[in-house]
This record gives sequence, C-alpha cells and structure tokens, in this order.
Amino acid sequence: MVINSNISLNNNPNIIIDQIVNWIKNYSDQHDLKLVVGVSGGIDSALVSTLCCMSKIETHVVTLPIHQNEEQLLRAQNHIKWLERKFSNVVSHEIEVSKVYDVFYNTFKHKFNNLLTNANSKSRIRMVCLYQIAGSIKGIVVGTGNKIEDFGVGFFTKYGDGGVDISPIADLDKSQVRSLAKFLEINDDIIYAKPTDGLWDDDRTDEDQLGATYEELEWSMDYIDNKKNEVLSKRQKEVIEIFLKFRKNNYHKMIPIPVFKLNV
Repeated sequence: MVINSNISLNNNPNIIIDQIVNWIKNYSDQHDLKLVVGVSGGIDSALVSTLCCMSKIETHVVTLPIHQNEEQLLRAQNHIKWLERKFSNVVSHEIEVSKVYDVFYNTFKHKFNNLLTNANSKSRIRMVCLYQIAGSIKGIVVGTGNKIEDFGVGFFTKYGDGGVDISPIADLDKSQVRSLAKFLEINDDIIYAKPTDGLWDDDRTDEDQLGATYEELEWSMDYIDNKKNEVLSKRQKEVIEIFLKFRKNNYHKMIPIPVFKLNV
C-alpha cells in the first residue's frame, strides 16, 4: 500500500507530513493495528519512525544488529532515544541477532556461499524478526523504502526490507525525505550520513553499490519518466545507463508475482 502525493515540498512541509501521518493513522485505526518499524540508523527509517510516532499509534521501534557497524548502531540508538524524549507512544526493542545469522551462514556456507545472497539473508532475517514482533502484538510492519529504491532502481532485498505491510514514503524521492527529516529536526548525524544498507562487512555505501548518487538517480528517473529531450553530458548518459540497468535487473521486485492462469 503506497501513499500517492503530488504536493511539492517547496510549499509547506506540514501539509505532506500531515497527509502521511493521517494516512498511517487511518489505516491503523481501520484495522486496529499497532506499528512496527525497523530502525537502521539511516535517514529513511528515521523519518518513517518519526511519522509513525506522530500518528499517536503505539509504535514499536526495533534495532536488529547483525555484526553491525558501531557507528550505524549508535545513530539508530540515539534516534530511538530522541523519539522516546518526544513521544509517549514509543516502545523500543534492541534484539541482537548475529548468532541467528551465524547459524544460518554456517549451515549453507560449504555448498551455497555467495556474498550477495549472504548480505540479502541479513535483511531477510530482520524481516522475519519484525513480523515475529508484529504478529505478537497485533501490529503491522511499516516499510522504510523511498521512491528511487522501491520504484526506480529496485534497490532493496526481495522479502527482506521489501517485505512490509504499508509504505509511507515510497512516493518520496530521497531529496524529499531529507527535506522532511531536516524540517522535523531529526539528528544531523543521520541526515548527513552517507546512505548505506548496512549489509556488508566492508561498510560499502549505497553509492558504492549503485555507481551513482540518489540525486543523480532522481534526475535520471525524472528525465526518463517525463520523456525529456535535452543535450546530455557524458556523466548524465552514464547515470541513465546505470538507472536503466538496475531497473531492468530488479524489475521483478517492483511488480506483482507472476501467476499462471488456466486457459480451459
């Protein structure tokens, strides 16, 4: 479920904040559900968890470290403390699941060992944990993906961080996410941290993996979707190629599961 907003953040940010918060609240109230958000130390999960808390619905914010970079975990912990100071409807959990991942990794490493699938397995283990919590408290898992990740280049783990019930910011570009985070006075160390999925031992950033910044990918998505016709620089052509490559390879994540239909 994705919110669809055409409101520009150049206007009053309160408008889009109120829209998203009310959308979350209405969905939760309609089904009598609590909210569960995984907090990574990144800007997307920081914004989503803040918006969920603003709904006044009981919000469970969860850190699930798996051999986690200490700086990333500290950012997540500090953000949760910030939420607890501002809101009375926050319930926080920190659950160390490194040993769970280690058992999984050691079970498969001799025959099915792949760096990418190992990284994705961390995301999928976290998804299982979030649904364990949600199912125990009559809650839903709230997604933290933005528009570029979810509908541009498909930069998420299928049935990992892509396994959610609602997606409050999936119609917002990364720059819009950053603008709202600044407006809500989310911690600067989160706002200005280099985006990373935190799934790799070498702490590679999203830009390292994608080969382009989110700002470049936003431009590329706008250029392609609006069929613009202009003279492009060498770098702009490179970014378009990067965008189209990721969209082609990851398109299966962005569409419904193909279902065979009987023809009898």
